[in-house]
Formats: sequence, C-alpha cells, structure tokens
Amino acid sequence: MVYVDSFQMPYDHWLGEVFRTFEHGRFRITPPWETSTDPADKPAEKLHILLDPGLVFGTGTHPTTRDCLEALELAAPSIHFGTVLDLGTGTGILALAAAFLGSSALAVDLNPLAAQTAWRNVRLNQLEKKILIIQGRAEDAIDHPADLVVANIHGEVMLRIMESAGFRQKRRFILSGLMRSDAKEVRRRLAVLGIQIAEEWVQDGIWHTYYAENFSIRDLSNP
Repeated sequence: MVYVDSFQMPYDHWLGEVFRTFEHGRFRITPPWETSTDPADKPAEKLHILLDPGLVFGTGTHPTTRDCLEALELAAPSIHFGTVLDLGTGTGILALAAAFLGSSALAVDLNPLAAQTAWRNVRLNQLEKKILIIQGRAEDAIDHPADLVVANIHGEVMLRIMESAGFRQKRRFILSGLMRSDAKEVRRRLAVLGIQIAEEWVQDGIWHTYYAENFSIRDLSNP
C-alpha cells in the first residue's frame, strides 16, 4: 500500500506574491487574467508583455529580473534586430522583453515545465516568429551564435559556461542571479578574459547583475 499526501494552497501563496500588472522602465507586464480593452490601460509609450507564470517562479518582480530588464534597455541600441541567447529563461520574460525591443531570441531552460511555460507566453504575445524555446542545458546552448547572452542563472552554472569557447566568442553579456561570492569570481574571470563590465547593479547588497562587453569580438549586429 502506498500513502499519498496532498496539500492545497492559493496560487499567490505558491508564487510568494500576488501577481498584478506592474511597470518597470519601458515595460508593462500584465498577467492574462488582467487583460483590458480600455486603451487607457495600455499606454502607447510602454512595451506590453503578457505573462502567465504558471507554476514557474519568475514574474519579473525579483530584483535580478528587474535589473536584467534595465540592462536589456541599455543594450537595445546595439542589439536592435540582433539575436539574444537567453539562458535559464524561466517564464521567458527576458526573451519576450528582448523581442519587444526588436531582437530575435533563443531561450533555453533545463526544466521542462519552465520551457513549456515560456512557450505558452511566447504564444500569448504572438511572438512565435521571433522566439524559439528549447529545453536543455545552458552549457550546451552557449555555442549558439548571438549578439547578446542573457544569463540569469545559478552561479555554479554561470561559472561553467564561462569556461567554454562559445562564451569567449560572444560580444555582449547580461549576467545575473549572482550572489556576492559568485559575483566576485565572475568579475575576476571577466577581467581575465578581457571582457569589460560597462554597468553593474547590486540589490540589497546581495544580488549582482553585470552588463559587459567583449571588444575583441566583431560586432555581429553591425557588420
């Protein structure tokens, strides 16, 4: 005989927050259950992203996600209509943001549920022609050509992808999800590779995000 236990909780308890429409920079992120036909609810100057987090963590309210959104806006003039490689895509929010800024994206997540959720969000935003979602390891995807790598991932995975030739051949990077000790090591390795940090965000003295450029690599988005 097998005993199976179960427990039910409200959806907002699972997420750890009540997910409502919020704005950050140029982006307005809205759950599909809050969609409105009132033009006043869709300011023309905003980029409107529909986001259903499903059972995957990552609604865009985490400090590292917000910093990545800011970094994408910073990078946008350089990568406009280029290709973004989004490693550890989660709900797909950063790939969606990149697409709304004018880029195409390859988004990767090891978690099959995350990949399914991200693809659902791609369809919600009608971006099937601009974003490809795959389920797999960041280490296996880093060799894919891209004008910008976005990696909001665990520090151990970050350090592994930095060892690959594919990482060294990229021009621009948004590296996030880093706690203090991993951030220090990532900074050191970037310096060894000759990759310069152009901007840094630190939240609560804990979470670190870097926007960095490798000037030794030809700019693929501006041949």
